[in-house]
Amino acid sequence: MGERGIDTTAEGVTPVTAQAQRTIGTGKSGERRLNLPPKGQPKSSFPARPGMTNRNLSGIKDRWGAARDRVAPFLLPKAYMTTLKTTPLNAAHRAMGAKMVDFGGWDMPVNYGSQIDEHHQVRNGCGMFDVCHMRVVDVKGDGVRAFLRYLLANNADKITLPGKALYSAMLRPNGGVIDDLIIYFMTEDWFRIVVNAGTADKDIAWMKEQAKEFKVPKATTALSPSEGGKLERGLTITSRDDLAMVAVQGPDARAKVWQVLPQTQTATEGLQNFQAADCGEYFIARTGYTGEDGFEVMLPKEKVEAFWYDLNKAGVAPIGLGARDTLRLEAGMNLYGQDMDETVGPLESGLAWTVDLVSPRDFIGKQALLDNPPASKLVGLLLLDRGVLRSHQKVHTPHGIGEITSGSFSPTLEKSIALARVPKEVAVGDTVQVAIRDKMLNAQVVKYPFARNGKAVVSL
Repeated sequence: MGERGIDTTAEGVTPVTAQAQRTIGTGKSGERRLNLPPKGQPKSSFPARPGMTNRNLSGIKDRWGAARDRVAPFLLPKAYMTTLKTTPLNAAHRAMGAKMVDFGGWDMPVNYGSQIDEHHQVRNGCGMFDVCHMRVVDVKGDGVRAFLRYLLANNADKITLPGKALYSAMLRPNGGVIDDLIIYFMTEDWFRIVVNAGTADKDIAWMKEQAKEFKVPKATTALSPSEGGKLERGLTITSRDDLAMVAVQGPDARAKVWQVLPQTQTATEGLQNFQAADCGEYFIARTGYTGEDGFEVMLPKEKVEAFWYDLNKAGVAPIGLGARDTLRLEAGMNLYGQDMDETVGPLESGLAWTVDLVSPRDFIGKQALLDNPPASKLVGLLLLDRGVLRSHQKVHTPHGIGEITSGSFSPTLEKSIALARVPKEVAVGDTVQVAIRDKMLNAQVVKYPFARNGKAVVSL
């Protein structure tokens, strides 16, 4: 779930234009207001600071070459200014020296110094991430399990232990992916959902639209909501805007959280992966987006800054979006807006394991998946030649042309890696060619993940 030399849709960042913008004011609620080019002028031509070097989230500065010296930014009329959203930790990031970027409309830290060092810090120790821009949604009421059984591609019936989590895609009727999300079973009339920041409003609107007409099945054998009776009390779908979230990840992460929140250790030390505990003000889940152990902690917004500083005093380093992206890519974790979106389905996005087509239940998008077997699939690529893999580069195979969805330099493997959507006939072990500028470079098809739990898990 979930970042990225990358694009501004969903949760992405456009690093060149984001860093070329200059803050010119602060909104009443703390949002950062940035210069944008006049209508009709491409963002790439918008003036940057003289001598500025273009970078993307990998931290490699010559990806597009050094920027030319340009005239200094000028103040634009109010109509040409946009407002970035901020998390409750915005001031803390700045106090810690973070480089801030426009991250899908949010003012977020890309790094606090060396992105490579931050990456290794999480793999070998622990680090903390501001994920307050993610949205927590509580779904409550009679028939909530039946509703989620129909709403999601994965089967909510799989989670019956309080606190147990499930990863799933939420689909359009045509099988396109609206979002990927995590749901937590708490009680039979309360499930908690965490959705991506860039799709949150769209997700909640879709959930509410489906809930309006939803009916509770008369029996567990009912296949769709149309076969049941009307709800007596109905469902409530609530965006928990009062909550913030911090991810603490790495082999030392849990011990550091217990050091700061000792009152939660008894309730959380027995948690298995993808399980959560409701600890009063703190909702703590053993989940993450890095391929390492750790916790994601949800807590009241007014307490998150103190929690952040307490973790830092305990030796937990802040980690930016740049390292978060390379960590999740090494772990083979999809990024919404890059590896899948509404134009593709889960079966060609490496998410078949999150789709339950075996049970007799109906769910939104099921018939489209059954009627349209995928012609492509998501694979891992390991670059054999010198270069860097990036999203949108074309992948040439004997079976047709594919495309890289996510790519970067892997600090753990010290090689360039990628996820790519290729024809289904391509097999692990095949050698393919990637078009990088005017060259065709060799890459090996591998089974991802590339690295987890501090070490490589693919053969180099």
